Amino acid sequence: MIVGRDIIVVGIQPWDIEIGSNCKNIAEEMARFNRVLYVNSPLDRNTKKKANTDERVAKRLRISANQEDDLVEIKKNMWNLYPKQIVESINWVPDGFLYDLVNKRRNSRFAEDIQTAIDRLGFKDFILFNDSSMFLGQYLKEMLKPKTYAYYMRDYLTKNPYWRTHGLRLEPKLIAKADVVVNNSTLYTEYGLQFTKHSYMVGQGCDVSLFNDEDNLIPIPDDLKTIAKPIIGYVGFLSSRRLDIDLLIHLANAHKEWQIVLVGPEDDQFKASELHQIENVHFLGSRDSSELPNYIKGFDVCMNPQLINDATIGNYPRKIDEYLAMGKPTVATATKAMDYFRENTYLATTHEQWVEAVEKAISEDSVTLQKQRKTCGLSHSWENNVKEIYKYIDAFEKGWPD
Repeated sequence: MIVGRDIIVVGIQPWDIEIGSNCKNIAEEMARFNRVLYVNSPLDRNTKKKANTDERVAKRLRISANQEDDLVEIKKNMWNLYPKQIVESINWVPDGFLYDLVNKRRNSRFAEDIQTAIDRLGFKDFILFNDSSMFLGQYLKEMLKPKTYAYYMRDYLTKNPYWRTHGLRLEPKLIAKADVVVNNSTLYTEYGLQFTKHSYMVGQGCDVSLFNDEDNLIPIPDDLKTIAKPIIGYVGFLSSRRLDIDLLIHLANAHKEWQIVLVGPEDDQFKASELHQIENVHFLGSRDSSELPNYIKGFDVCMNPQLINDATIGNYPRKIDEYLAMGKPTVATATKAMDYFRENTYLATTHEQWVEAVEKAISEDSVTLQKQRKTCGLSHSWENNVKEIYKYIDAFEKGWPD
């Protein structure tokens, strides 16, 4: 545990982002016992054009014009910085010397704004935690001189065209100069180890309290009670880029007595798929996140039928923690990220292996296995995740054991 320190968090997601964010969860956990400055990315000139349609952009322009405060206290021990200086949009610049020259100037502007907050808050000997900001974080170690510079990888960003243009060259450089590299996937850990010997798997956190049914107080929804057993269920966005529609069709046809229940909004390919014509497949639609534990409780087997591609192979599947925290038998596609859960899940690759895994998950379920799964899922809290991050920061600051 690290206590009483000053920590600066920079990353690729601002505090006012409309979706959930690992980085925000980590920052909030860090702020329980430390002072934390969460820094939004600076406004760039391309994004500035959206000021008439996006209030968040308009807010940043008001801050840039000194019409609103740039440093906002979120809660005790935690502040959010809106950088005042606007930076150039340079992803179109050819990779190499010219890009580095302009990007260093962007880093300098960003660092100047951060330094003003450091001075106002009186931060000293701070930890700089960089959530995947490989461009605007490229020179911050040299410019801000933190006691520890930690780089956090939680996505294969260089598979995305925007990040690939310069990231294939720049992210390895940033990994190599970081004091500590922490990752939420075995795949990213192995990638980091190509450039530093200090790349570590720390897992990921989850708000597991929502999925703790120790007192058996979570009710099963009425629309699930009307569906016959056994129920093989999934909760989450039904994305054809991430989920295997053909596999779901195969499972439904392999065992007509299995009820395939899908809870979540659908993309266009799911809406047009054959699944809607299969009698034992049930689409229950989108539900509020607070209701998901109720649906998971009613499943006999939980599943994560992923495709294996750049979008899925390394990503930490948070829903697995949610399934396990409720003690549910869980079957998932055997991606690299799922190695982390191998002892408590059933992993499969082919359609035939999937059928066998679901059969086994149903037949083997027991009170003992349920307790084992719950212990695993509930251990993956944000508190424990941040403790793992601290462990490697602390090891660096103490000089790394031989």
